[in-house]
Amino acid sequence: MGADKNQSSLPRLILTSGEPAGIGPDIVIKVAQYELDAQIVVIGDPDLLEDRARQIAVPVELTEYDPAGDSGRQSSGQKPGQLCCLRQTLEAIVKPGKPDSRNAGCVLSAIEVAVESCKAGHFDAMVTAPVNKSVIAEAGWAFTGHTEYIAKLCDNSLPVMMLMNNFMRVALVTTHLPLGQVAGHITRQRLRDTITVVNNDLKLKFNIASPRILICGLNPHAGEQGHLGTEEIETVIPVIDELKSSGLNLTGPVPADTAFTRTSLDNMDAVIAMYHDQGLPVLKSHGFGETVNVTLGLPIIRTSVDHGTAFDLAGTGKAEEASMVAAINCALDMVNRAGK
Repeated sequence: MGADKNQSSLPRLILTSGEPAGIGPDIVIKVAQYELDAQIVVIGDPDLLEDRARQIAVPVELTEYDPAGDSGRQSSGQKPGQLCCLRQTLEAIVKPGKPDSRNAGCVLSAIEVAVESCKAGHFDAMVTAPVNKSVIAEAGWAFTGHTEYIAKLCDNSLPVMMLMNNFMRVALVTTHLPLGQVAGHITRQRLRDTITVVNNDLKLKFNIASPRILICGLNPHAGEQGHLGTEEIETVIPVIDELKSSGLNLTGPVPADTAFTRTSLDNMDAVIAMYHDQGLPVLKSHGFGETVNVTLGLPIIRTSVDHGTAFDLAGTGKAEEASMVAAINCALDMVNRAGK
């Protein structure tokens, strides 16, 4: 696991352990059993991590990370069974599967610390375990999602969520919106910005010289010449034509019911779906648990798992770490491509 890297300049990743009552701590502990060609630091409560390790019967040796005493890059990566932890003491005792909104502030603080550490150059990338939006909302925080929160911390008004696995990459024009609000949020400007971000980051972060991007229509049959909706005629097609004339390699709008067929995906580097459940069910059906969430359009590298907090699995030892492993490997690949 991990990417080839000169031992004198190993990548440094900072991980968040996510919602403490969910499976985030479990998968972080399981990932600590891997040998990694990287320095890994997890933000979390050491007592929680030790308790959860005992509960799932996975031994782990914790060492504490002190930012003030950080002497710089190490010459060796993570050893199996060891985990370096940046201490974050929780407000309430954690019971697996029983979230407590008193810990919501700590969950958000971990995200903030990870973002600021990457912005400052102390870490090359951040990898996040899942959080629970409803628990955070119950605590009184305005929180629509991980991606949006991180983008705000980066002073970025339009992050782009892209999920990827060995089958395909799917980016989203809109993310966590009720379906009835989707059409109103797909403006020419938002679509233009989304396509531009995806095109630029496929070049910069994935070394794809001329990205080939397929764009889904919003309506059934991509509007069928206006008979099933006019968004394609009024918004989508004009933006595609504009960006194609500036040199982007775009195809669409393609009806979503055929966009994900083998013929449509041939030679495509990414698909842009108009809303969350238009593209992600297809993607996850081809690799749920091994898919990675990448936030495009940020000044930092951020990857995440493709699943939620799975409260019913927390503390049982049954949570799979495959998506976290994939997210770490994806982050390492992006760091190495960027030459950090």
